[in-house]
Amino acid sequence: MAEAPSAVFNDTSVGWTSAGGDSRDMDVNVAYVASGFHQVWMMAATVFVFPIIPGLGLFYAGLCRRKSATTLLWQSMGVLGVISFQWFFWGYSLAYAANANPYIGTLTNFGMKNVVSVAIGYLPEPLFALYQCMFALCTVMIMIGGAFERARLLPSMVFAFCWATIVYCPIVCWTWNAEGWLFNLPALDFAGGGPVHISSGTAALAYALVIGKRLEHNDPKRRVPKYVPHNPTLIFIGTWMIWFGWFGFNGGSTLNASVRTSYVLQNTNLAAATGVMGWSALDYLFYKGRFSVVGACQGCVAGLVAITPAAGFVPVYFAAVIGFLGAVGVRLCEDINHWIRIDEGMEVFKLHAIGGIIGALLTGLFAADWVSLLDGATEAQGWVDHNYIQLGYQLAEVCAIVGYTFVVTVILLLIIDHIPGLKFRVPEHQEIEGLDKHLLFEEGMGDYELAETLRAAGYLNSGGMLVNDGITGVELPAPSTSSAEESKEKAAEASGKVASD
Repeated sequence: MAEAPSAVFNDTSVGWTSAGGDSRDMDVNVAYVASGFHQVWMMAATVFVFPIIPGLGLFYAGLCRRKSATTLLWQSMGVLGVISFQWFFWGYSLAYAANANPYIGTLTNFGMKNVVSVAIGYLPEPLFALYQCMFALCTVMIMIGGAFERARLLPSMVFAFCWATIVYCPIVCWTWNAEGWLFNLPALDFAGGGPVHISSGTAALAYALVIGKRLEHNDPKRRVPKYVPHNPTLIFIGTWMIWFGWFGFNGGSTLNASVRTSYVLQNTNLAAATGVMGWSALDYLFYKGRFSVVGACQGCVAGLVAITPAAGFVPVYFAAVIGFLGAVGVRLCEDINHWIRIDEGMEVFKLHAIGGIIGALLTGLFAADWVSLLDGATEAQGWVDHNYIQLGYQLAEVCAIVGYTFVVTVILLLIIDHIPGLKFRVPEHQEIEGLDKHLLFEEGMGDYELAETLRAAGYLNSGGMLVNDGITGVELPAPSTSSAEESKEKAAEASGKVASD
């Protein structure tokens, strides 16, 4: 490996300091000449991660009902703006300040103060800070899906800023800051199984719990019905962007361009592939010989989530196992919303929290020191190296992040919800008619003018649902939360009426 820039900066006899040096007096690039190829890779990795954010927006928009889909696209742009500013303002400092305590950073780097030419490993600190900003963006965008079809946009953005500050940044400090208590335990988390996935999935569950069920879900039997995703094409495109972005997400987490980086890329791709295989195999079994595009996409995401904490620690054959088991484990929790009676219809908790927990625990089992040593410096051992306590450390990470995230998120939501003007829940009529119509200016998924014309002519109700087929003149039954048996009975009655007419 090339000489680390810090070795140059430590030579104070020529004017260098631990802060890097004054660019007016010296060429600070001299310190990075020998390791410039690491910078090139990390610049590329940062750009690779970026498509994950709009990809999540497309993924979510395809999963939800059409009447509120465009709102989720706006949220992906909103998160890009709000969290990028939060990270510049104080997020980076609270997470990565060099003088942090084991639980939270300081404001030493408030407003990116002194984040100029200091070396973080082989990288100048501005590049490291920007790369880590991509992780904050992804985490908040994942979390924000917890209250889809119900939440107002302005309170959601205020919540996003506050949540990143008091939940995400402390957990990052615990896990990746050299002073963090999980880092020194040590819990193994290569690229964000805990800070990104477990925290965002748990927070999404808390968000859905506090904001309450969608109106049509508040039936006497407390059922939580599932809707068919309105646009599998958007889900497919979003998944493609997420899979592509994960090469930068995991591959860049080595913070260098070493043999270990290449190995991480291989592990990432294979885990996503076996995730698709595992989920699709269960779909084929449960759906009696049929597959699902949406299921394959969810399997891909589940595999990527599960391999995230393990990608730089486990042999490639275990990466295949982790991707497969992660997808199968998440798929078997298909009805978790019904079990816990919480309307988290975007299934963020299932995909990210449960998938992240599976990955974190399997990392403790399968981490092998020879994999981490492919970068020439890092040594991490799991059960396969007879380091049996590591599984306990992984469990401690899971429990700490789940507990802290859920409790603090609930408290934060309740506080914001009681601030005048920041009530999360939209009025009932807006929820029924769709968020796109009321929260966006004349924008919606599909042909907005056509939908308005059909509504005015009486073919659509206020919620955008077809009430008259326009051919037979038969009034179609309004959508309800009835059971499958009741729905079949109503469909048979409607068919009989059409036949008699």
